[in-house]
This record gives sequence, structure tokens and C-alpha cells, in this order.
Amino acid sequence: MHGARRPLSVLWMLALVSLALPCCSPPNTDHLVKEVLAKDPEFSAVLQKHRELTNRIQTYGRELKLKRDTIERNISQLRKDLAAAARAVTQKTDETKKRMDPDRERLQLSLTMAGEELRAKRAQRSSLGRSIAQLRKAVKGGGAGWSAEERADKDRQMQDMVQDSARLDQEMAAIKEHVRLLKIKLVLIKL
Repeated sequence: MHGARRPLSVLWMLALVSLALPCCSPPNTDHLVKEVLAKDPEFSAVLQKHRELTNRIQTYGRELKLKRDTIERNISQLRKDLAAAARAVTQKTDETKKRMDPDRERLQLSLTMAGEELRAKRAQRSSLGRSIAQLRKAVKGGGAGWSAEERADKDRQMQDMVQDSARLDQEMAAIKEHVRLLKIKLVLIKL
């Protein structure tokens, strides 16, 4: 900090000297140096040191500017490189994800088909349930006028429908489990 003040103080001194001079034009530093050295020849060492330090400071400034320019060019290039790398990674990622598409589509198709099968089984079970309810109502309400053979036939029909409904319940449970597993598989292969 002290070294930074010295060149400034010399400039202030030159400015003060220029104000003290009777002429109106800017001071001629060569003339002032000659005048000072004529009266104090040892001051040449101070002036030489001042020139060296001024040159060094200017060199530091040029080095900093060169470094700043180089770094700013590098930053600009690095930003371009990063953007290009991000585009390349996005493209590679998309291409890689597409490699799972056939498996995902196969599972999705299986899930859709299983869902349709489950809906059909539910509709079948619902219809069978209504038929069982109607047959029970018929047996309770009109069973008095039936022969033993008709009653046995209705009981067999009832038993067959109950067995069919139990079979449909088991099939629906199996399809529900299959649907659940397909959904899990789809979640597991999601990228």
C-alpha cells in the first residue's frame, strides 16, 4: 500500500509544481526532471525506481487483462462445451430409454388385455349372481307346485351356478393378482 502511494505522491508533486509555474501549458516532465536533477542529482535513483515500479505495475495490469481475457474465452468455450455435452447426453438418454419400449409396450398390452378379461369375468359373475338370486326366489316362491324331479333339477342348476360363481371368483382373484404383478413390473422398468 505504501508503494502504491509513492507514484501517486510524485504525480501530485508534479501537479503542484505545474500550478506553481507561471505558464499555462501542461508541464513538460522531461524539463521538470532536468530541473530537479540539476539541483539534486541523487534524485535520479528515486526517479529510476519510480519508472521501474510504474513499468512493473503496468505489466501486472497487462498480465491481469490477458489472464481475464483468456479465462473469459475459456468460460465461454466451457459453456458451449457444456451445452453440447448436455444435448449429447439427452440424446443418448432418449435413445437408451427407447430400448425399453418393446418390453414396456408388451407389459402394457398384457395389462390392457388382463383388464379387459377381468371386466368380462366381473360382468359374467354379476350376471351369474343375478341368475342365482332369481333361481333362489323361484325355488322359494314356486317350489310348492314342482315335482321332485323338477326340484332336483333346480337344485342341480343352483349347485352348478354356485360352483361356477366360485370358479369365477377364483379366476378373478388370479387375474387381479396378475394385473397387480404387471403394474409392479411396469413401475420397476420405468426410466
